[in-house]
Amino acid sequence: MKSNIDTIFFDVGATLRYVVEDPEFAANAERELMELVGATEPHDVFFEKLNKNWKAYRKLAKTELLDVSEMELWLQYLLPDYPADRIAPHAARLTRLWRDHDGRRLAHKDVVPTLHELQRRGYKLGIIANTITETEIPDWMCQAHVAGCFKTVILSSKVRLRKPDPAIYLLAARCIGSKPEDCAYVGDNPVRDVEGAINAGYGSMILYEDAGTADREGKAPSVQPNERIRAIGELLDLFPDRN
Repeated sequence: MKSNIDTIFFDVGATLRYVVEDPEFAANAERELMELVGATEPHDVFFEKLNKNWKAYRKLAKTELLDVSEMELWLQYLLPDYPADRIAPHAARLTRLWRDHDGRRLAHKDVVPTLHELQRRGYKLGIIANTITETEIPDWMCQAHVAGCFKTVILSSKVRLRKPDPAIYLLAARCIGSKPEDCAYVGDNPVRDVEGAINAGYGSMILYEDAGTADREGKAPSVQPNERIRAIGELLDLFPDRN
């Protein structure tokens, strides 16, 4: 690892967390979502429409490298046929419920101690994540007692930029006060995470290969990571104590 690296940014997705299926948890989320929007269609019809709209938005977001705010997401893309005055006040909650219908998100077992140790070793830590929610990741950071580890949190739904656009990586570096060449990025996606960090001029890109998402983009990476790990705890072997 290059000795000049003093800043480490993380993806969240499958890099720091994983999804656990929980049918009861998901069912409760779907039930509340339908109640909030005042859905009149049967459950299956409603979620078939919602999934169709979601897939269309995801395709657009990946093509344009642009994410929108939660209110825009629901009013313009996911439920444009519902009354705006019914949807708008609940946009943030609806996004959380839409996320929850996939299951619970839990941190990998070595994430919390690794983050605290990297901070103790003198590294500035941050997050760069593609996400549709503006609150779920910050809330998780507090619940996992790692909020104090991160100096900068860049969420695509807040800044409207989306990985692999190098601009979101450069924005993160400016916000945390580091040169891109002094930054490392840790992510699980071999396409957008690797390409984005390297094209932004980051000093190192570490690919977390054990996240189970290596081929989801369906295309071959154009560049390769600098390092590969199979557990977040292996970062402690790459980043020595700066103190």
